[in-house]
Amino acid sequence: MSSLTRAALVAITALGLSACGSSGIFGRDAPDEFAIGRSAPLVVPPDYNLAPPRPGAPRPMETGAQTQAMEALFGPGVRPAPKSAGEQKLLDDAGAAKSDPSARSTAGDPNTEVVNKGALLKTIIDAQPGNTDPATATASIGG
Repeated sequence: MSSLTRAALVAITALGLSACGSSGIFGRDAPDEFAIGRSAPLVVPPDYNLAPPRPGAPRPMETGAQTQAMEALFGPGVRPAPKSAGEQKLLDDAGAAKSDPSARSTAGDPNTEVVNKGALLKTIIDAQPGNTDPATATASIGG
């Protein structure tokens, strides 16, 4: 190892070790991490702006989510605009009025057929490993 390489190695080591010190050009004026300071106690606000329930008023849980959102954005007493004729026609055509309220319960039922998969796809999905049925062996996804 040449003397120039040794001098460069010593200079780099000294420079690296000087960063660990707390004096000189690398000194830092940081607060003591281990000092414990006293903070102000928590103060309870004098008023929570909670109004007592009014007799005969509808319960907040009984109002619709859209009505609650409108009142939160625009103030109490604001109601959503009525549905337009086009929106109502779209809902009627989609069968929204005839929807089953227990649809979410029956959607997860294993006996509920959600999508008509077709005979070939149903055979492929129901096939067990090692099945040598020609209908499942020749199925391919092509493009």
